[in-house]
Amino acid sequence: TTMSAQKIMCTVYWDRKSVLLIDFLPRGETINTARYCETLRKLRRAIQNKRRGMLSNGIVLLLDNARPHTAGDTQTLVRQFRWEQFDHPLYSPDLAPSDYHLFLHMKHELGGQRFE
Repeated sequence: TTMSAQKIMCTVYWDRKSVLLIDFLPRGETINTARYCETLRKLRRAIQNKRRGMLSNGIVLLLDNARPHTAGDTQTLVRQFRWEQFDHPLYSPDLAPSDYHLFLHMKHELGGQRFE
């Protein structure tokens, strides 16, 4: 039998050089504040491993106003990490960076992989 195609959600973080972290959401789970904060901790470790010294040079997150992004625990963690946050306006006519930058990197990183 063949598996039917199923959607899987991932969160992708990248910088101007390459993808830093791809975090897959386990099936049946949703992104809440606790899950999002854990992903930010993974991102911090990925930056430490892949971009030595970058954490002291400043990190900027481009976020929308989704509840996990604006929650108090998330904001506290972002301040604790000393990261800067830029807000991408909801329904903005401007392209998000992922629209023209990310998908090329994702094709390279995920090419040939099969998800079951």
